[in-house]
Amino acid sequence: MEQCLDADIIPFGCGGDYPGNVLCSPLSGVEREEYFDVLPYAEAAAQYLVAAIPDGKLPRKFKTGFSNSPQNLTHATMRDLGFAARPDGRFDVYSAGGLGPAPCIGIKMAEAVAPEKILYHIKAMLATFREYGTYTQRAKSRTRYLPELLGGKAAYKAAYSERLLQALQDGGLDLQPEATKITKRDFKLITGFRITSQKQPGLYAVNYHPQAGLPKIESFLALADYLQNVKAAELRLAPDQSVYIINLTAPEAAKVMSLTPDTAYNAFTSSVACIGSTVCQMGMGDSQSLLTSCFEEMATQYAASDALPQIYISGCPSSCGTHQIGELGFRGTVKVIKGTAHPAFTMYINGCSLQGSERLGEEAGTLLAEDIPFVLLEIGKHIAQSGLDFAAWQAANPQAIATIVAPYMKKIELLSK
Repeated sequence: MEQCLDADIIPFGCGGDYPGNVLCSPLSGVEREEYFDVLPYAEAAAQYLVAAIPDGKLPRKFKTGFSNSPQNLTHATMRDLGFAARPDGRFDVYSAGGLGPAPCIGIKMAEAVAPEKILYHIKAMLATFREYGTYTQRAKSRTRYLPELLGGKAAYKAAYSERLLQALQDGGLDLQPEATKITKRDFKLITGFRITSQKQPGLYAVNYHPQAGLPKIESFLALADYLQNVKAAELRLAPDQSVYIINLTAPEAAKVMSLTPDTAYNAFTSSVACIGSTVCQMGMGDSQSLLTSCFEEMATQYAASDALPQIYISGCPSSCGTHQIGELGFRGTVKVIKGTAHPAFTMYINGCSLQGSERLGEEAGTLLAEDIPFVLLEIGKHIAQSGLDFAAWQAANPQAIATIVAPYMKKIELLSK
């Protein structure tokens, strides 16, 4: 932290009973399919939340998200407070959602909210929690428990609406942010797995997803050196441990790709793992080791690797790896076999974060960590042979995963005898 200050990097806000980082769709402002640019409003929300810290105690965690399209990359509909963009240039507001223990999809609190009015909703949300939230049970000091504490969703929405009305009457929080204008243009073309064509003519974004979310320092330094002289270039961190380098011409995009060879090359190698038990005090499972083992097992199994979806691994129930909303997810645990604890992970299937199709994954059994790479390899081979993608294969074969994992679960049963 002290070295950051010496480099003029000043961290503020997060930690303890304070606001979490405000999430925003990483390609907001440049994405062709977005409803509108939500970044200026996310930045205003972050500034407001930091300024609100001295006003009174906040929940144990308070996570806010802004999404610019139904892709819902920031899980805005599953946050303590989320703003989901609409085609009409307004927001739908969601609240009391969250992953981790007692996961739940957020409750729609308001529809068609004018973007300039979002701070009133943040003020109302904070006021509602400060009045009705619990501070005596730390595990339940989250907005997701407010509906239960107040007697149901209707009572919760009524309490929120009352405080929203008061905030609007108090006034003074209307926003008129200025969107950043990108004037850079080019006419050359480029395509590729990592390339996204921006809505600005001739400009591109390059995705850099270091495997397991751990970039090589050499790549970061080379990238930093090159981008110093690239006009309008920005780094946009994404929630899935990747980064987008935006506002690049075709030659600049090609150069950025050459500087970042330690990157994912398909959906499976873009998989997400939290830092895990080797670093995290809360962690039960070594998420990073598991993902590395899966990559190693799949290294020469190209068809199976290409067929698998992005997987999500969390070392504990906190869901930092968002295992609960992935098509395939794993949560760290242990299996005690004859008095000895063995690293294990509970498998989740069929989660989804797309707006309007939100779905928490279903538990599909607990497997020893050492067996999971082989389970994934077998799943990948079945999908590849079918010629379908994962979702279509799963829909056509709803019992297939249960059949594949059954022998590995039987193994645990036999070892326990």
